[in-house]
Amino acid sequence: MPRAFATITFTDGVKAAQTRYGSREANRGFELADDPRAELTPREAEFILARDSFYQATVAENGWPYVQHRGGSAGFLKVLDAHTIGYADLRGNAQYLSVGNLGSNDRISLILMDYPNRRRLKLWGRVRIVHEQDEPELVARLEVASYRARVERGIVITVEAWEWNCPQHITPRYTDAEIEALMAPLQAENAALKAKASQSAPVLPTAPTVLGNGPLELVISGIRQLSPQVRAFELRHPEGGELPAITAGAHLQVPVVLADGQAAIRHYSISSNPKRRDAYEIAVLLEAQGKGGSRFAHEHFSLGMRLRCSLPRNDFALHDDARPAVLIAGGIGITPIKAMALQRKAAGLPVQIHYAGRSEGDMAYRDRLQREFGTQLSLYPTAAGRRMNLTSLLADAPADAVFYICGPNRLIEGVVAAATELGIDPARVRFERFAAPAHGVSRPFEVELRRSRKVIQVAAAQTVLDAVQKAGVDALADCAVGNCGTCAVKVLEGEPEHCDNALTPAERERGRKMCICVSRAKSERLVLDL
Repeated sequence: MPRAFATITFTDGVKAAQTRYGSREANRGFELADDPRAELTPREAEFILARDSFYQATVAENGWPYVQHRGGSAGFLKVLDAHTIGYADLRGNAQYLSVGNLGSNDRISLILMDYPNRRRLKLWGRVRIVHEQDEPELVARLEVASYRARVERGIVITVEAWEWNCPQHITPRYTDAEIEALMAPLQAENAALKAKASQSAPVLPTAPTVLGNGPLELVISGIRQLSPQVRAFELRHPEGGELPAITAGAHLQVPVVLADGQAAIRHYSISSNPKRRDAYEIAVLLEAQGKGGSRFAHEHFSLGMRLRCSLPRNDFALHDDARPAVLIAGGIGITPIKAMALQRKAAGLPVQIHYAGRSEGDMAYRDRLQREFGTQLSLYPTAAGRRMNLTSLLADAPADAVFYICGPNRLIEGVVAAATELGIDPARVRFERFAAPAHGVSRPFEVELRRSRKVIQVAAAQTVLDAVQKAGVDALADCAVGNCGTCAVKVLEGEPEHCDNALTPAERERGRKMCICVSRAKSERLVLDL
């Protein structure tokens, strides 16, 4: 069954042009599609009702087309049902070009634009012109309550086809109201900072000019607000030199100061194109319920500030062969996924991106990804009712695809469960957490540290690593969420419950290792080689 728009628009002349310019085969898929796209779904209806203008084309008896811009308050173009839209036609310059054209040819084509989000919907239909004296109830449905003017007629369109258009070459434009909405978080933050500055004791300590003691000194050279809660920081060499080469999935340990004044580090994925050697970019989500590290970055990281970070490290690297990559991100988990997508594109390798967030406005890097990847990118704004069907997503992927997931634990666990159900090799499902997983066994247990000759108690809400360090035993650690394996130690006795994603099955079983930052005990007691 062909797409309805292809039936209307793919005339013999159009097909001849597609053949001449080499796109005939690519466009043939529209003629073999399962969904004709002749009926408006809730997604299209929502998009139409949010528009405050559109462009419409009609054709005169002499064959000349006429394109007109129609505008009003958002929602003036009404969705009457799944096949019908319409609007109240008010008195204009009295030339009646569109109305006259429709009197002899009822065909119409509309283009609806969402400039800030670079989206475009095309509609084809047939028009019926209605007047109040003939159909007063229908004309009343088309009126805009907030704009009282005499309706000369109603334009009722029976939709015969619709199609979303490629976002390429759509330049983002914003209304005054949209700019105010974008600026509101910054203005509110600015007001809050001014209020804090006027107080005798600030909530957070003042940031020093140079922070941290890592081997790689970087200077903050740019700051961008990506969404109301996510801010990007561009980091460069203080002297303008080249930065260490990286691959997609790499991260930095970045110094911060917590709310209690303690120095700490936070791990942030490098989200910029891995090919760049002049700068790294990290994106920081403001976590209201966190310990203060992200708030410190948002409130105190400033242009010119120097951060002494770790050298880049990669615990989430892409495979290096030609197998397709399916990239799945939730929220701030887009940061390594964006770099992976850019690395795949630069290498000319196949990639699909699936990105979930609360709303499109909350999805960091959404505009850049739409511009770069077009139909290779699928967005799932949950506020609009769009959610990933993980089983279908995995089942529809190429048979040899490798899946990369970064996001909340529930997303990671959902993908792993779907992959297990479908019999997908676990080696093809790779993920990176930005929070420690929930403990499978939340109960206290005892740990003997054989080399330190200490026996310690691990509380139900405590990690083994925390308990070990509080006992004064020096234990290596890095990510603290089970990604890197730095904290792995040998288990001499007892049965661990593995919650990491760093160790291989062989390291767990034959090597008898566990990551003490997240893993716990199934047995009542563990003996560790520490």
